Amino acid sequence: SMTMSTIRMSSLLIALAAAATPFASQAQSTPARAAVVAAASEQQLQVRDPWIRATVAGQKATGAFMVLQPSQPLVLVGARSPLTPVVEVHEMAVVDGVMKMRRIPQLALPAGAATGLKPGGYHIMLMDLQAPVQAGSVIPVTLELRDAQGKALERTLQIPVRPVSYSAGSQQMMHH
Repeated sequence: SMTMSTIRMSSLLIALAAAATPFASQAQSTPARAAVVAAASEQQLQVRDPWIRATVAGQKATGAFMVLQPSQPLVLVGARSPLTPVVEVHEMAVVDGVMKMRRIPQLALPAGAATGLKPGGYHIMLMDLQAPVQAGSVIPVTLELRDAQGKALERTLQIPVRPVSYSAGSQQMMHH
C-alpha cells in the first residue's frame, strides 16, 4: 500500500542519516555500494569546457578544469581516471597568508549555479603521474557525485589535454 512504502522510505532516510554520523563510520564498510551507479544525465548536470593541462617532463601532477552546472543540488565527492589511481578534488585557500592547495572531501554544487573548476580555484588533481600528459590527447575522467537524497551518480567525461600555455578565458571566443 501507499502508506507502507512511504513509511519504509522515511525509515530508510533515517537509517541513511544515522549512517552519516561519525560514530557509524566503522559500520559503513559492511554494505558494499551498488555495483551500478546511475549516470548523471545532461539535464541533471551540464559540464562545459572541460580541459586538462599538459605536463612537462618530470611533472608528477596536473589539473582538470571545467564548469559544472546542475539543475538540482549535487555534491562532487570525488573523481577517478584510468590515468592514475590518485585523483583528488582540491581547493586553493589562503592559510596564514600563504596560498595553499588542499584536498577537500566534497564540493557542493548549488542547483542552477555554474561552479567553475579552474586554475587558482577548485579543481581536480591527477597526481602520481607515471608519464607525461601530452597536449592533444584525451583523458577519461569520471566525476563521482551525490544528489540531495545521498544517491550516488557519476558522469564520465573525455577531457582534451591543452598546452601548458592555455588558459580558458583567452579561448572563450572559439567556443561560441
